Amino acid sequence: MNSIIVVANRVILLSLVAMLTACGGSSSGGGSNEVQLPLARGLLPDLAIHDGGFESDFHSGASQCSDCHSDETGDTMLIDVDSDVPGETRNVSIGTAWETSVMALATRDPYWHAVFASELDNFPMLEDTINKECTICHAPTAYDLADKQGMLDELRLFDTVDESTGEELQGLYTMDSGDELFNHAMDGVTCTLCHQMEDVNFGTEASFTGGYVINGSPSGIPGASDRPAYGQYGDPLVASMQSRAGFLPLLGTHLSTSESCATCHNLNIEPVTPAGEEIEGAGHFAEQAIYTEWEQSSFNAEGTSCQSCHMPVLDQTVRLANNAGEKRPDFAEHTFLGANTVMLDMFKNFAVELGIEEPGVAPTLDFDEAIVRNREFLRTSAQIAVVAGTPTADGLNFSVEVDNQTGHKLPAGYHSRRVYLHVEVLNASGETVFESGRIRDNGSIVGVDEDVNPSTYEPHYDVITEPTQVQVYQSVVGDINNDRTHSLLSGTQFLKDNRLLPNGLDKDAIANSDEFADSFGTFGNALTDENFAGGGDTVTYALSLPGTLSGDVFTVRAELRYQPLNYGSLQQLFTQGDRVDQVDMFRTIYENTELRDEFIDTDTLVIQ
Repeated sequence: MNSIIVVANRVILLSLVAMLTACGGSSSGGGSNEVQLPLARGLLPDLAIHDGGFESDFHSGASQCSDCHSDETGDTMLIDVDSDVPGETRNVSIGTAWETSVMALATRDPYWHAVFASELDNFPMLEDTINKECTICHAPTAYDLADKQGMLDELRLFDTVDESTGEELQGLYTMDSGDELFNHAMDGVTCTLCHQMEDVNFGTEASFTGGYVINGSPSGIPGASDRPAYGQYGDPLVASMQSRAGFLPLLGTHLSTSESCATCHNLNIEPVTPAGEEIEGAGHFAEQAIYTEWEQSSFNAEGTSCQSCHMPVLDQTVRLANNAGEKRPDFAEHTFLGANTVMLDMFKNFAVELGIEEPGVAPTLDFDEAIVRNREFLRTSAQIAVVAGTPTADGLNFSVEVDNQTGHKLPAGYHSRRVYLHVEVLNASGETVFESGRIRDNGSIVGVDEDVNPSTYEPHYDVITEPTQVQVYQSVVGDINNDRTHSLLSGTQFLKDNRLLPNGLDKDAIANSDEFADSFGTFGNALTDENFAGGGDTVTYALSLPGTLSGDVFTVRAELRYQPLNYGSLQQLFTQGDRVDQVDMFRTIYENTELRDEFIDTDTLVIQ
C-alpha cells in the first residue's frame, strides 16, 4: 500500500510541474516557440513487469539464458576479468551487460511509444501496417512468435477498437506477465532473437528493415532441443545447453558480421501521402542506412565490424558460464555500447512506471554504470581541434576541425539526433565576447532555428560570422511537398543531411551513382562544401568583435556535443499530447529529466 501512495504522490507532483511548465512557470529559460503546446496532463506510463523466464516452442526469455551466463552472486565470481584498477575484477556476465542496454529495453522505450502513437494518430488508416513494421525490430520475438503462429493481425502495441464490430482489442501496452505475447515483446532485442538468426540473406536488401530469418527447430518436434543457438566458438558445450536450455549450440560466425546488425539498422520506409496513400514512383526512403554507411567506409575495408566497437573484444580469457567450461579467448562483451545516455537516465528514473523494476523494492539494475560506460564510449566517437587562429583588424578568424572516428555517420540513426558545436570566445578579462551553440536547461540551443519553429531547420555552414549561426550536424526529413516533417511515414527525402561522414565515404561518388537510393547521401549545403568530406568537417569562424585592439588576447573554447532528442522535434511531437496519451506521458518524463545532452570532445586555442 505504501508503494502505491508513493507512486500516486509522484504522479500528482509531476502533473503540477508539467502544468507550471506549460503555463510558463519553468525556470529553465528558453526562447519563444511558434508551436502552441497543449496543457500538459502529467500522465505517466504504467507498464507491467514481464516474466523473463518464459519458454515457448520458438524462443526463451533472457532470464533462462542468464541462469548460466550471468554471475551476480557476489561470492564466487566466475565470469569476471581483471579491471583497470590493480587488484580488482570486473564482472563481464552476458546477462548483466545486456540487461541495462537500450537493446534489452527496446520495447519499453517511452520515446518509441510516443512516436509510435503519434504515427497512429497521423495515419489511423495504416494501423495494421504501423503495428507490424514498428514491432518487427523493437519487439522482435513477439513478432516472430505471432508470425509463426499466424497471429500477426493480433499483434498491436496499444489497445484499439475494431471499427466493424465495435470489439475492444487489447494491445501489448496493457497486458501483463500472464500473456505469452507480452512476455516475448517486453524481453526486447533478446538472446534467442539474435542467436537464432540464419545466414540466408545477410547483406542483401531482403535482410533490411527487419528481414532477419529465424527457422527455429529443424525437426519441428517440441522438446527436440535442436533449435540452433549460434555463437562465436566452434566447440560449444552441447549437452549442457540442450539439457538446460533446450537449444543446440552451433558455430555461427555470421553473428559477428556487420550484416547481422543491418537487419534492423538499415531501415527503409515506404512513404505515404497525408491520406495514407502510397506515393507512386517515390521508391523507399532510406531513413536509416547505418550498415550502408559502414559498407562505404574505410572501416569495412580494414575489417572493423559493428561489433568491433559496440561489442568490444576482451583481451583476457573469460569463462562464459557460471556452471562449467574453460576460459575462452576473444570474447565479445554484450554491452551493446551506444550514445543514448538520456534514455538510460529515463529508464533509471522511471523504472517502475516503465515496468523495468518492481515498485517499493530496491533497484536491481545498475543504470549508473551503464551510463558511465556509454558516456565513455561516446567520447571516442570524434575529436575536434581549434586551428589557424589569426587576429584581424576588427576581430579574429579561426577554424574548428571535426574528425569523425566512427564507421558510420555521426550522429547515426533516427532523425531526432543531432551533434553540434558550442564555440565560445573570451577576452583577456575572461568575458565572453562571442558564443555560438549554448544549450539551455530545457534542451533548446540558442540560435538554432528549429528550436524556435520546428518546421524550419538550421542550415549547414562553411563559414560562421554571427552568434545566431550554429553548426548542427543532423538529418532533416522532407515530405512530398518539400516541407519539413517529423513523421517517418511522410518522409520522401532529406532536406538536409550533413551528418559527419565516416572516413572513406565519398559524398560525390555517392551522389553521382545509381547504385544507392536517392535518399542516401549528403544533402543541403554540405554537399557543395569542400571542407565537408569523408572523415569530418572544417568550420571557419570569421568574427567581428567591436572594440578589439591590436595585441588583444583571446581564448577560443570549442566543444562537440551530442543530443539524442532534439528540442524542436520534441516540441512538434508534444503538440499531440492533448489527444495522444503516450505523447503526454513522454512529455512528463522528458520535462522531469535533467540530462539533455552529452559532451564528446573539446579543444582550446589562445590567439594574440
